[in-house]
Amino acid sequence: MSTADKTTVGEVSPDLGTLDGSGLRAAVVAASWHRVVMDGLLAGALHGLSDAGIGRPTVVRVPGSFELPVACSRLAGGYDLLVALGVVIQGGTPHFDYVCNAATDGITQVAVSTGTPIGFGVLTCDTEAQALARCGIEGSQEDKGYEAAQAAVATVLALRAVGH
Repeated sequence: MSTADKTTVGEVSPDLGTLDGSGLRAAVVAASWHRVVMDGLLAGALHGLSDAGIGRPTVVRVPGSFELPVACSRLAGGYDLLVALGVVIQGGTPHFDYVCNAATDGITQVAVSTGTPIGFGVLTCDTEAQALARCGIEGSQEDKGYEAAQAAVATVLALRAVGH
């Protein structure tokens, strides 16, 4: 199923139109836990960047979502945009809350402190089924990797349009 065929649960995703990100330098930082979900998110992000004219982005794999902020921090200065991909699935301990908060707060801090747009593709799900429904693989209803990549490109272009 192509990204254009996927439906969005809840609010409708914004129509970003055709993005021309040719010439932009991009990196994708992807966690490794939950390989099927992460491979789907990564494939979607790479497709989203390719659709925007960005070929051959750097891909960095880290162990989990907790490690995304430090990797993004180290890469931010060398790229026009980053895409951060991960998945955290609720378990029986507060670990879920700590990892979700650390990843979200850390990625936000990197984006704001460096001025580098970061597409946020970290799934925070109650179940594995929810993650599979959002990761862009066959049978998924959404492709959050694609959406995160397109959002990062759109943000760079919006900032450039106003001279930043």
